[in-house]
Amino acid sequence: MSDYDIRTYAEVEGEDRSDLAGQVEEQRARVTRRMEDVDRILAVMSGKGGVGKSYVAASLAAALADRADPGRVGLLDADLDAPTADRMLGAPREPLAVTEGGVEPAAAGDVRLISTGLLLEEEAPLAWREPDSESFVWRGAQEHGVLREFLGDVSWGELAWLVVDLPPGSGRLEQLLELVPGLHAAVAVTLPTGASRSAVERSLRLVRSGDVPVAGVVENMSSYACGDCGSRGPLFPGEAGRELAERFDLPLLGTVPFDPRAAELADRGETARALRETAAGRELSGIADRLESPGEQAGRTA
Repeated sequence: MSDYDIRTYAEVEGEDRSDLAGQVEEQRARVTRRMEDVDRILAVMSGKGGVGKSYVAASLAAALADRADPGRVGLLDADLDAPTADRMLGAPREPLAVTEGGVEPAAAGDVRLISTGLLLEEEAPLAWREPDSESFVWRGAQEHGVLREFLGDVSWGELAWLVVDLPPGSGRLEQLLELVPGLHAAVAVTLPTGASRSAVERSLRLVRSGDVPVAGVVENMSSYACGDCGSRGPLFPGEAGRELAERFDLPLLGTVPFDPRAAELADRGETARALRETAAGRELSGIADRLESPGEQAGRTA
């Protein structure tokens, strides 16, 4: 017998004094109001981990911020268990201010950032309070609640772009679509390999079922960029980026090389500098330009 007596709302007798359902509905209403001040919401997704999706998301946020007025680009790190955006953008490790208008996001250069990495002790894991039985159900509900709070309780202000870095897989994407049905577009990040292509294809099919416009595909680590000589060589087999773009009739927004110098700068919190000084950064800057001024194909529903 579990220490927890788990019942659904339908099984609870009497008055719900906490009015939890009402609190959730009010929070959803706040999400809607917050997002009315955001011009474009861009979800950065992948089908599997290890493809450098978070690096692409942080770089695109920094690059878009270079093209917007100060404070007009936000990044929501929705990879709750493995947050990295705060480190890559060099966000200060200090308590977030809470005002009457909500939680003020961190200022990471010109990017307004919220991430669980800002709420935890450095290197501390995210621990959920949940019963031993049915823990996966409780975990999903708590993760959905955090995403809802990040969208509705954070004082984002008026944004030209809100970039959402989604964790691998499709679960968080489904939650985001439920909360923000007017998602502007998604970008799919893949490695060149066939395994990555298959995983991303599943995510793209889910996006299509939700009728979300897809801005295009980014093939990350498409080659190895020599920091000294500037030449590029193969890193992984395959052409997943091109194949996915052709299969879903999407633009291939860019092929980003693995660049040791860019990786070093990102690890030091200098992603914005990497955009200017590295081959990978220049390619990502070009992708940001294409997102700002999409061609005929960009934004077409997959």
